[in-house]
Amino acid sequence: MKILITGGTGFIGSRLALEGIRRGHRVRVFGQVNTAAERQNREQLDRQSVEVVLGSVIEQSKVAAAVSGCDLVFHLAAAQHESNVPDQHFRDVNVAGTRHVLDACHSGGVKRVVHGSTIGVYGEAMEGALDESSPVKPNSIYGETKLEGERLVLSYADRLPLSIIRISETYGPGDRRLLKLFKAVRSKMFFMIGRGENIHQLIYIDDLVEGMFLAAERPEALGKLYVLAGSEMLTTNDMVAAIADVLCRSGPQRRLPLWPFLAAGFILEKTLRPLGIKPPLHRRRLDFFRKSFYFNPGKSNRDLGFQPKTPFREGAELTVRWYRDQGLL
Repeated sequence: MKILITGGTGFIGSRLALEGIRRGHRVRVFGQVNTAAERQNREQLDRQSVEVVLGSVIEQSKVAAAVSGCDLVFHLAAAQHESNVPDQHFRDVNVAGTRHVLDACHSGGVKRVVHGSTIGVYGEAMEGALDESSPVKPNSIYGETKLEGERLVLSYADRLPLSIIRISETYGPGDRRLLKLFKAVRSKMFFMIGRGENIHQLIYIDDLVEGMFLAAERPEALGKLYVLAGSEMLTTNDMVAAIADVLCRSGPQRRLPLWPFLAAGFILEKTLRPLGIKPPLHRRRLDFFRKSFYFNPGKSNRDLGFQPKTPFREGAELTVRWYRDQGLL
């Protein structure tokens, strides 16, 4: 097949592209190069003969040109971590940009579309046992616009063969979001905030990529939405202990109560945000230490045959190896 991946210079998109090449497909990436990580990803894609087209999904004509001739489109491009930008930027990319991709796919006769969304759409409702039918209550402009994007995608289900994937927190070679955590554990600067008994459900990058290809292939996935998450339910204590073990370090020796940090985050939000200043600490930043949730894998297992294979301990070891190879750790 000829595959297009929007957002393909990012972590997930670049790994999806490399797997597409490994499977014998022709792959075109549509994305941007605004960071050192994206430049490095692009260089790796160039070495593997992946066609890279630079542009943004807000540029309708560039989107149409990128989609042209493709059989399968993975739409991953999104505004997510940008700071000091207006809310309209998120709507332009995550909603209007998604419409540009969908219209181009419809006009171009694309045979399959897989739209990448996020578990961030659950927002304030992200607690305890969850599945694809659980209530959603996004609590950020990113989550709000990704939910709008999902609803827009589903409105095209009568015109396009499509599926939606809500992606859980993803880690592995190529990821830099968890690098701070690995570095803090390695340097023995990490301290636990709260009891550390809240639950995470990360997914290793290779397992996520496999699940996304299954969503592109299985007829049972047409018109449906799935959550892809790892198989393990890890407490924060478990997660940090596994990283410490891989790094041959002892676990955190310091443990601090959660409530003073929540109080400080609340005060900073209320005083700084009205002034247009991004608070250095806010309550959502503490979600790592307090949010506790896990996903029922029944739907993705039944329809897609999806079974993540990588235990967190093994995934952490592979991630550390990559960090060291890149001189990041």
